[in-house]
Amino acid sequence: MFINAIETTSQFTRAIHSITRTYGGKQIVPGSSTLFFVNEEGYAITCKHVIDLLATSDIVNKKHITFNKDRDKLPRDAKFKRNLKGLEIKHGYKEDTAIQIRNTFMNCVDSMSGFTWHVHPKYDLAILKFNDFKKIGYSGFATFVKDTSKIQPGKFLCRLGFPFPEFTNFRYNEANDDIEWTGDGLIDTPRFPLEGMITRHLGDEGKVYGIEMSTPGLLGQSGGPLFDADGLVYGMQFSTKHLHLGFDLENKEISIQGKIKKINDYSFIHLGQCIHVNVITEFLKEKGVKYYEK
Repeated sequence: MFINAIETTSQFTRAIHSITRTYGGKQIVPGSSTLFFVNEEGYAITCKHVIDLLATSDIVNKKHITFNKDRDKLPRDAKFKRNLKGLEIKHGYKEDTAIQIRNTFMNCVDSMSGFTWHVHPKYDLAILKFNDFKKIGYSGFATFVKDTSKIQPGKFLCRLGFPFPEFTNFRYNEANDDIEWTGDGLIDTPRFPLEGMITRHLGDEGKVYGIEMSTPGLLGQSGGPLFDADGLVYGMQFSTKHLHLGFDLENKEISIQGKIKKINDYSFIHLGQCIHVNVITEFLKEKGVKYYEK
């Protein structure tokens, strides 16, 4: 049903790869998110919380540099551990505190001087602009559905993004006490589509701003397009909510490999939430960004 549509949307949907290191060790945690391009001028759509991660990365990395400078000034004497603890408290560093974050945009543009953005004042939506590139790395761009009367409960749609990060082209550089990208390992993360049925509209203050889906939006699909079998874009995945079903089991006896065991199970339904196409196109129009619709 969505074979051709997935091929179409894959041309303009791209991954953002991220790596994070915490204060507690040298282990690097990979992560991913999604964006999709709306025109040939380097403008893309993603979630506001994805932009927050990009903006926070620079702050986190600069703070780590400052921490290292302050740490290196401490005398290596009997009071070092106590003084280091005080420095950790001053900077708010704990075992699970992120101290370094690196991000890279996959196959978006050949090079850039940087990027700028506009974040929606109310919804989890942002416009990202790549600056001073010479060549784009995507082909085609999103075409938004014009007749929004089609967006009704019962309609099947699909989302595309990059959950389950598989890239391994990173490492911890012990000599520099730094995390970095490398030319070794797996570079890409496979795209992952997920279909679902529209269940309800999301609204506040009398305005429809979103579309609820019968299946979850997966971690890493945030910022990815929601589209129909023709490849027309209906919205953008931004979150998943979890509703308690009430089919709870407590101390339920079941047989596992011939042995009776007692289990507890609390059931939830996980529903994806997508920003409505009207909100997206209104925001693009407000910011003077060219887009296409059909």
